[in-house]
Amino acid sequence: MAASAAAQGALNINSADAAAFQGQMVGIGEAKARAIVQHRDEHGPFSSVDDLLEVKGIGAKTLEQNRDRLSVE
Repeated sequence: MAASAAAQGALNINSADAAAFQGQMVGIGEAKARAIVQHRDEHGPFSSVDDLLEVKGIGAKTLEQNRDRLSVE
């Protein structure tokens, strides 16, 4: 139940654009935001928030800082 409550209002990483990533994620600038969108375009939708670790420049620390802000739908 906590996971669904946290997901309400969360940023959907499969539909967000670069501006949304940059604006709503901690530690994500323009270049990393574009890299997330490019990775999604090239490899298809993310199956989990943890898949962001496959994006160059996104590490475990950045993911953990943002985990509660993100969702996959």
